[in-house]
Amino acid sequence: MESAAGAAKPGQVLASLNHPNIAILYGLEESAGTRALVMELVEGPTLGERIDQGPIPLEDALGIARQIAEALEAAHDKGIIHRHLKPANVKVTPEGSLAKALDDEPGSGDSRNSPTLSLAATRLGVILGTAAYMSPEQAKGKPADRRSDIWSFGVVLSERLTGRPMYRGENAAEILAAVIRDEPAIPKAPPAVRKLLERCLDKDPRQRLQ
Repeated sequence: MESAAGAAKPGQVLASLNHPNIAILYGLEESAGTRALVMELVEGPTLGERIDQGPIPLEDALGIARQIAEALEAAHDKGIIHRHLKPANVKVTPEGSLAKALDDEPGSGDSRNSPTLSLAATRLGVILGTAAYMSPEQAKGKPADRRSDIWSFGVVLSERLTGRPMYRGENAAEILAAVIRDEPAIPKAPPAVRKLLERCLDKDPRQRLQ
């Protein structure tokens, strides 16, 4: 996560968010020079684990999409950009509600072929995130804003509907090249959903859904 006003400490960023679809931060601990966030334990599989089982029915996929969008909107309203939205960062509770993790966990076991480039705190102009879910401008190392999160939202929604990643490759470099070079393949869906995806996945951030 990053504040649009400048880089902020992870604990300060997370503590500023209060939303039912965002995991709660309880504290920030430090030991021997290593910092750790103490966060809410969210029961249930990650969205990535759900997708591994195959495409998610349209009604369920749209319900999850709505909750992700509401969480992103809450963050964006505070000037906070996620920059790392992907299925492995979303937990689906047994009740079907959602809590979005705000950072990666090493060894999280995401089976999709989308190597994580860095787990460091985000900075403008530095390529971070997981390659397959990065916006074209992020893949080029350009500054990211809320429109980059909208792109990632579109990629994640497409993956829920198809059960497979939109961009694939043997390594991060190949995936980044595909994100920059290839037009997104919009999955078959009702016209309103296809229109939503087309607007989220416009490679020109100026034309992308705001």
